Amino acid sequence: MTLFVCGDVMLGRGVDQILPHPGDPELREIYVRDAREYVGMAEAANGPIPCPVDSSWPWGDALEVLDSAAPAARVINLETSVTRSDSFAPGKEIHYRMHPANLPCLSAARPDVCVLANNHVLDFGRRGLAETLDSLAGADLRTAGAGRDAAEASRPATVLLDGGRRLLVFSFGMPSSGVPQSWAATGSRGGVGFVAGPSDAAAAEVADRIRRMKRPGDIVVISVHWGSNWGYRIPRDQVASAHALVDAGADIVHGHSSHHPRPMEVYRGKLVLYGCGDLINDYEGITGHEQYRDDLRLLYLPSLEPGTGELTDLHITPLRARRMRLCHASSDDYQWLRSLLDRLSEGFRPCAAPDPEGTLTLRAA
Repeated sequence: MTLFVCGDVMLGRGVDQILPHPGDPELREIYVRDAREYVGMAEAANGPIPCPVDSSWPWGDALEVLDSAAPAARVINLETSVTRSDSFAPGKEIHYRMHPANLPCLSAARPDVCVLANNHVLDFGRRGLAETLDSLAGADLRTAGAGRDAAEASRPATVLLDGGRRLLVFSFGMPSSGVPQSWAATGSRGGVGFVAGPSDAAAAEVADRIRRMKRPGDIVVISVHWGSNWGYRIPRDQVASAHALVDAGADIVHGHSSHHPRPMEVYRGKLVLYGCGDLINDYEGITGHEQYRDDLRLLYLPSLEPGTGELTDLHITPLRARRMRLCHASSDDYQWLRSLLDRLSEGFRPCAAPDPEGTLTLRAA
């Protein structure tokens, strides 16, 4: 059984402006006040973008890769609000929104679950969150990690798999990734599934939810927005939390928030991704962290034993962001990434050379 997971899909701001139905470009950032400036920076770096683009444009070559892999389910971190609201959340320097009429761009990738427990889904307040939830539901897109109250925000998304099995996707966010505590859903207020930080108590609470819902044959993904944007060091408490989630029944720990891939491991036969990196955003032309190669974007395709959820292979297809579109990486990119993955991976055999389609394969040791 192969699944698809990825890091941050940020279809707001500059990406929204090149789509067929751009929303209000107003921003309230320190240096940028109009989202179209991000389009200009991308064009200055990599060439003109034909506006408006087709709804599938931002995904580029990723769609062909996904269709070829034919994963049983697709899970993404949707890190943008889907709203026309102009209620900018106070105290935030960056706000992301996509016009609801541009949802065909998201649907083009056919995600089975959009996880929402991140630090941008309430960028336009609870009114913006309500419209986001309504818009995604109207497009028949499942969500996890946010809701109109705590019960809805903590409820996993459920995807039916072959053989009567289920994929259960739990989602929550932590302050280390910029999720404010005030965004936590309560019994009477909408918000995100919120965990104050990696701790024994937090792991025990999530573990209890897993044990109450998981049935024999089910696959459980814990999708968590945590950690810093840059760097490869993983705090010890984050590692301990990931291990506790696996001990409680998680088959994949799907971490995201970092702008580039972070370490990953196989723990007790299960896959832990501490940070998947960005997949789609409008960061082209922004400099300062070139050593991390955040222009490389990864499609993670783990293959699991259906009965046990144990990892057999992890297929990774690297893509490169150009003109706000994902395109195939170069041979030099493959070699750079292959070396990086060998350094960052624990519990895997050395990374195999890419196949003719450019996919790298790591096998559990």
